[in-house]
Amino acid sequence: MILRERQDHILHALRTTGAASVRQLAEQLSVSESTIRRDLELLDRNGELTRTYGGAVLKPRATVQDHGQGEAELPYDETLDVELKIRLADAAAAMVPDQSVVLLDIGTTTPLIARRLRGRDITVVTSNLAVLDELREDEAVRVVLLGGVVRRNYRSLVGSLAELAVRHVSADILFLSCTGVRANGSVVDNMAVEAPIKQSMIAAADRVVLLASETKFPGSGALRLCALDDIDAVVTTTGAPDSTLALCRDAGGEVTVV
Repeated sequence: MILRERQDHILHALRTTGAASVRQLAEQLSVSESTIRRDLELLDRNGELTRTYGGAVLKPRATVQDHGQGEAELPYDETLDVELKIRLADAAAAMVPDQSVVLLDIGTTTPLIARRLRGRDITVVTSNLAVLDELREDEAVRVVLLGGVVRRNYRSLVGSLAELAVRHVSADILFLSCTGVRANGSVVDNMAVEAPIKQSMIAAADRVVLLASETKFPGSGALRLCALDDIDAVVTTTGAPDSTLALCRDAGGEVTVV
């Protein structure tokens, strides 16, 4: 197995479990622990993970703005809510009709949805490279990958090319991610480079489903994507505040709590 293949496997393992030890990775890849240590050190230097004693964890997401202007890093621990993401993904996949066109947003929950859509007679449109990895070998699902600039740390395609491509898409359903849902119903994100693409996806879909676990209420982020009364459905978990969810219900939207 070549270096990049090993690194891709390591990152995929971390996205699935949140953390992994050197010993576990060495056994999975049938290589020495010293080889895995070198891979982890390289990935840590590239900013793709955080090296820990005896293993590694995913790199916390940082706020990034266009034109090289940075904001203060916002805390976001990918390892804390894996179970919540799995619950969201199970519920979301059950909402997809056969023969539909599905837009899957950038984020860490949508690849879990993609995994559950394998073997279905559907079309998946995405700028999420992790979604592509889940479906690339599946002959049943038609995959449309939007163009753009590759963000390696987040395995996504962004920029004006991606925005332009979305404008040519007509989707039946969009699964939208965010970093926060405010008490006033504003759905926000902290990634300036992702926000325009998410807004274009909202405009391209007949039905918009927001995926937001209880950790996203209120969450973080200052970039407004839309409001809850613009959303057709919200899929969330048991700790989300009823007062905020009521803003979606009152506007005629559906709320699914898992």
